[in-house]
Amino acid sequence: MCGIIVSETKLLDLSSAGERIIARGPDQSQIMVLGNHVFLFNRLAIMGLDERGMQPFVHGNAMLVANAEIYNYASIRQNLLSQYECVGGSDCEVLLPLFEREDVRMFSSLDAEFAMVLYDPKRGSLVAARDPIGIRPLFYGILPDGQGMIFASEAKALILFTQDIHPFPPGHYYADGKFTRFSTVLSIDSFLMDSLDVASLRIRELLEEAVIKRLSSDAPMGFLLSGGLDSSLVCAIAARHLNYPIRTFSIGMDTDPIDLKYAKIVAQYLGTIHEEVRITKDDVLSSLVEVIDALETYDITTIRASMGMYLLAKHIHQTTDIKVLMTGEVSDELFGYKYTDFAPDEASFQAECVKRIDEIYMYDVLRADRCLAANSLEARVPFGDIAFASYVMRLNPSLKMNKYNQGKYLLRRAFEGDWLPKEILHREKAAFSDAVGHSLVDDLKEYADACYTDDEFALRKQMYTNPSPFTKESLLYREIFESRYPNMSHWVSDYWMPNKSWQGCDVSDPSARVLSNYGKSGK
Repeated sequence: MCGIIVSETKLLDLSSAGERIIARGPDQSQIMVLGNHVFLFNRLAIMGLDERGMQPFVHGNAMLVANAEIYNYASIRQNLLSQYECVGGSDCEVLLPLFEREDVRMFSSLDAEFAMVLYDPKRGSLVAARDPIGIRPLFYGILPDGQGMIFASEAKALILFTQDIHPFPPGHYYADGKFTRFSTVLSIDSFLMDSLDVASLRIRELLEEAVIKRLSSDAPMGFLLSGGLDSSLVCAIAARHLNYPIRTFSIGMDTDPIDLKYAKIVAQYLGTIHEEVRITKDDVLSSLVEVIDALETYDITTIRASMGMYLLAKHIHQTTDIKVLMTGEVSDELFGYKYTDFAPDEASFQAECVKRIDEIYMYDVLRADRCLAANSLEARVPFGDIAFASYVMRLNPSLKMNKYNQGKYLLRRAFEGDWLPKEILHREKAAFSDAVGHSLVDDLKEYADACYTDDEFALRKQMYTNPSPFTKESLLYREIFESRYPNMSHWVSDYWMPNKSWQGCDVSDPSARVLSNYGKSGK
């Protein structure tokens, strides 16, 4: 994990901008100039820990910075041996020689999470790209007075230079002045007709592979464990394939920590080295501005769910030597969430999954990256693995819809046996922000309610559009966001809410707690 900034003009001093994202890479920093182009790199050393892994990488007249984990780098390195001698252990060192051979075709051949910018001497210009799901962040800005483009890991690094800032679209590369989509994760011509048995087996195999390849790290690794299905499966796979106890971490409110008891059950079953962190109402409220600043969003769901994750990441950073954390994001959007039980038909269910995966870089994936990166930690997301996500998205949606009176039945079925205790494997889904403790969301809503009278709310919400705040809580978050990133609401397409066009989903709060099928979730 790292922070990158690249400008098409050497007239800009990137030092101050680099300081704004120094938490992404506190180990080493470097600025290099190539012609009119300036490259800045803040490094968090994960693979190839010595100086030879430092970026920018230079190959001939080309230069590159990449915030990436290239999971197939060993095979790429082997194929390049006859043309290129690698000098270090960094997985990103193979990228420039590979680009020299394959040009933009390289991006679709990478098994990776990446955001990269390179100078291509053949074009005489920059080329940039981002992984298919957007696990790694990237923004671009258009500089005034025809000075060209500027790219950075986070928008806060660009706001010093331009107000024309946009998220770099996942699964795209930028070259020759235009964006081109290279990803195939959401390009589905026809569904696979695998049976329930075949699909279950393939899901287990692919998720195992996704976790195993992410276990490679030269820096210490830990695991976020909520006790829910997704994070528990990631931990179960890792525990089975490592010959030492993994380190797991969970968080809960001091008053009603729902997750902690389930996480403890999983930790004991897997034999992990487990740590619990308890937080208070004061911890949550005093961190709100800090969290929104780190996230660069005003979305209600994202902010609520980030409070626990951010504070847990801060604790891990301050008290351990861990630099990499495995997380369970993306599963909900692939297999369905509580509100997708209300999908009226298979086509609607599939369309919703496509929409959610296409937009997840603005929400759950953003949350995982920013909460960890702000605390100098790297997030690895096995459910976002390209092969795994592609397979699940191509499955006939009839296999994933809740016809079994249990959400994510297909994923649960894939890991029947001794992977997890039955009470965990079949535990009802609970939203992370709720499962940290229902009081977390209640405290945030109560605080927001105290910030505005009804008349103030009615007046002030009219100041903001695209989208408009609809509760006092959403207004509070939007005003904090605007104080730091004025007129940048387009970074988020809308509030992350259930599909209101479906019967049963026209709700006024994003929490699954307000849905009629929430039942025993989180209890």
